[in-house]
Amino acid sequence: MAAFRVRAFHAVTLELVAAEAGLTLPEVTEQFATADDLVLAVVQVWNARRMEPILPVAHSRGAAAFLRAIVAVNVEDPALMRLLTALANVAATPGHPSAPLLQRQWVQFHALVQRALVHDVAVGREPDTMDPARGAEQLIAMYEGLQLQSMLRPHMDVLEAYDRAVTRLRDGWSKSYTPPVWEV
Repeated sequence: MAAFRVRAFHAVTLELVAAEAGLTLPEVTEQFATADDLVLAVVQVWNARRMEPILPVAHSRGAAAFLRAIVAVNVEDPALMRLLTALANVAATPGHPSAPLLQRQWVQFHALVQRALVHDVAVGREPDTMDPARGAEQLIAMYEGLQLQSMLRPHMDVLEAYDRAVTRLRDGWSKSYTPPVWEV
């Protein structure tokens, strides 16, 4: 994790990790046959550590507050956010050996947010005019999109932007859905 905090993921090699950990390359490759294996292991451990204290927020305060909590943690330590954003490219690369696992993780994240929204509707936190599957797509798109913007525009206040965007989004959820009409 220390190596990924200060370098782009493609610059972290098994040799570099071995050197920084005070290990030999064979000791590292005994655990991780490839750099992809190392990256996946790091992401799983690092993300689990980040999510453990945040997960209860989904149930106690709702999906929007849960995603906001992730944004707040990422503001304090943006390295994992950078790594996950870079791995979106890998996940979307046809035939990449890591793509199926990464895609499953994104699907599981969407399902987690969707379940939180189902609960939000059940307890009256969100209106029943909101379809939780669509709401999860929208919340995650805003969460990921705003974080991407904040990486490229470092002076952006991503928490303030998230709060503003979610407030507008949730206002729209309280209205009946109107199919779009595009005049071109």
